Amino acid sequence: MHGRPMRRLSPAAVLLTALFTLVLLPAPGEARVSAPRAEPRFGWPLPVPHPVVRPFAAPASPYGPGHRGVDLAGEVGAPVFAAGAGVVVFAGPVAGRSVVSLEHEGGLRTTYEPLIVHVTAGKRVAAGAVLGLLLPGHAGCAGACLHWGARRGEEYLDPLGLLRRGRLRLLPWEGRPVS
Repeated sequence: MHGRPMRRLSPAAVLLTALFTLVLLPAPGEARVSAPRAEPRFGWPLPVPHPVVRPFAAPASPYGPGHRGVDLAGEVGAPVFAAGAGVVVFAGPVAGRSVVSLEHEGGLRTTYEPLIVHVTAGKRVAAGAVLGLLLPGHAGCAGACLHWGARRGEEYLDPLGLLRRGRLRLLPWEGRPVS
């Protein structure tokens, strides 16, 4: 085969190949089913670094305790970006803090607080557009934290699940030949 000796696959490589084939290929006579529609691509709403200082904790009931978003540490005055393209549906004060809410494709809504607001309701924004500047004062955070939330209908979602994922790449098997 083009002057190169053929390598023998290890039993583990043969097993992995068989498993991938069984999982990825439809059975004979079975129609291919397309994957469910993926969320539009989203990115981080703060420049790096943006450590998560308080994770999402879904409430057990609509009015139960929980943390309906994530808190991301940031610098006071850092730009707050639209995580995805959408329309500003609210930009103003809520309980003494400035909040921006974006409506995205598919009925998804994201919220950002506290910030000096630079956008107005009704404005269409691209992913990565500056919504405002981060303010200090979010309860439970030392310095400045952005509270970033996501919701579809009445269901609160972990916004970290919206973030872009790198493409899956399979690397060549570097196993030893079986003797």
